[in-house]
Amino acid sequence: MADQFVRITEQESHYHHLENMSAAELLHNINKEDSIVPAAVEKAIPQIEPLVSAITDKMLMGGRLFYIGAGTSGRLGIVDASECPPTYGVPYGLVIGIIAGGEKAITNAVEFAEDSKEQGWADLEAYTISDKDVVIGIAASGTTPYVIGALEECRKRNIITGSISCNPNSPVSQAADFPIEVIVGPEFVTGSTRMKSGTAQKLVLNMISTSIMIQLGRVEDNRMVNMQLSNEKLVDRGVKMLMLRSGITNYEEAKDLLLTHGTVKKALTAIGG
Repeated sequence: MADQFVRITEQESHYHHLENMSAAELLHNINKEDSIVPAAVEKAIPQIEPLVSAITDKMLMGGRLFYIGAGTSGRLGIVDASECPPTYGVPYGLVIGIIAGGEKAITNAVEFAEDSKEQGWADLEAYTISDKDVVIGIAASGTTPYVIGALEECRKRNIITGSISCNPNSPVSQAADFPIEVIVGPEFVTGSTRMKSGTAQKLVLNMISTSIMIQLGRVEDNRMVNMQLSNEKLVDRGVKMLMLRSGITNYEEAKDLLLTHGTVKKALTAIGG
């Protein structure tokens, strides 16, 4: 890491007079900037891997994963956490997203919610958090007091911490056992970290949760065999998955079996597949 903290996420855009660009120019230039993100994430894989291993180990021992953030970063954590139960059939409460300002902040900005260094830990305490759990702080700038305070309090209690930020050697990285830094450069609109930084955070969250769920046995081959049957599209996907895995050729027969048992995994177990 660098010796001095540089807030790259606040540096001036490489593009000027955006208001004079045509729609096509805006779209091409935004896309050009977005294309930087995957390579930046790839560079961070050596930082992501040990955190994934640590989380998997804790979950196998009964622990949970918490995401904590503010604004866009907090919303991204909530989205990732909320998608784990329907996608992988894990219990609600295994992966938990917390955002500064509470539920209201999911859809509306809550002024100054991220500025309290004490509130982040208070919000975690509401879940009776312990050293069985892991907490990942998400902050594009790496300077959000709400997140930093939460991670510092976790460390005092021997709770494993990770972080995802887009500036090198940021304060949130200093507060984390497993800091992840994805350096994507200045934003297309100066300081608008919901753009490249948000995309980078989303990609990293996808990698973390997906890798963990696979290692927990929630995927077989490349199939979501434990997904919840929460709509017709997923029922149809499950039926076709069950037919492929079981050798059943009749769609309605497979559908009845699936709906009886609730998941592809349980249906296959029931027929000895």
